[in-house]
Amino acid sequence: MAMDSILSADDIKKALDAFKAADSFDYKKFFEMVGLRAKSDEEIKKAFLVMDQDNSGYIEEEELRFVLKSFSADGRDLTDKETKAFLEAADKDGDGKIGVDEFTALVPGNRLDDPPPPPSVDPSHTSLALLTP
Repeated sequence: MAMDSILSADDIKKALDAFKAADSFDYKKFFEMVGLRAKSDEEIKKAFLVMDQDNSGYIEEEELRFVLKSFSADGRDLTDKETKAFLEAADKDGDGKIGVDEFTALVPGNRLDDPPPPPSVDPSHTSLALLTP
């Protein structure tokens, strides 16, 4: 399966172009730009499987270095600094690799580390409602 079967090829190209410079990669911005943030957990898991080149069930540090190439052959390699920062952000259990649940939790706007939306307030249950005739 190719990444462009999950995400828009145009979005992938724009995101790769935005992070062409060494040490410019920001996974949160990248995932948002490629549209991963708006995808379901199932689609995010499919993207994970594309990045898991050796089908081990994990994205190891060496695979992370080539993560942009899993989006497109035109993607560059991540620098050591970018690779280590990405791994550090994602590897919550400290085993040196990223599991599917860790990856799913990493995608902003769709994950546990984002604050929940504020509850909606029914105006009929506010003190102002008592003052209106």
